[in-house]
Amino acid sequence: MVAQLLLVGYVLVYIFETDAPWVVLGVLGVMVVAASWIALRTVPSVRGKLYRHAFASVLAGGGLTLVLVTQGVLDLDPWYEPRFVVPLAGMIFAASMNSVSISAERLFAELERSVPYVDARRIALQAGLIPIINTLLAVGLVSLPGFMTGQILSGVSPLVAVRYQVMVMCMIFGASGLSAALFLTLARRA
Repeated sequence: MVAQLLLVGYVLVYIFETDAPWVVLGVLGVMVVAASWIALRTVPSVRGKLYRHAFASVLAGGGLTLVLVTQGVLDLDPWYEPRFVVPLAGMIFAASMNSVSISAERLFAELERSVPYVDARRIALQAGLIPIINTLLAVGLVSLPGFMTGQILSGVSPLVAVRYQVMVMCMIFGASGLSAALFLTLARRA
């Protein structure tokens, strides 16, 4: 973890200063590939078989959310502004990865108990959304979001910081739900 963070810290300086969309797209591609592979570590026996489904789920759920936030909410110009797109993509793809991972684990655990697929899928989706729903319920009461706190510490008005934090929470919830639901739909075909 420490080595990864140190390496990424130096790489981020280069990425944030770049004005090339292909660099940003390359970073996003690496994120999706890694998130999809890591998401399936909870089901190693079917990891290879389900990888393309996890990849499609993280890409579609996370990618749609990223486009909506960067183009519809923030209206970035240029669309690939690395200082915004890369950190937001990291949050979004990590949320997608976690919901797919938990959903996959729960789905296969339920199927091993001979639970019918439709019921197992419902249970898996509910389980996959537990972390983000808990976070939504606890934000501000139990946990202080780093994004909002960092903005306030840097002098941004608390009203502006809260608006951005609400956007972040909604995008993480949306990406988690979309990715988990899509994965569970695609996994049935596998």
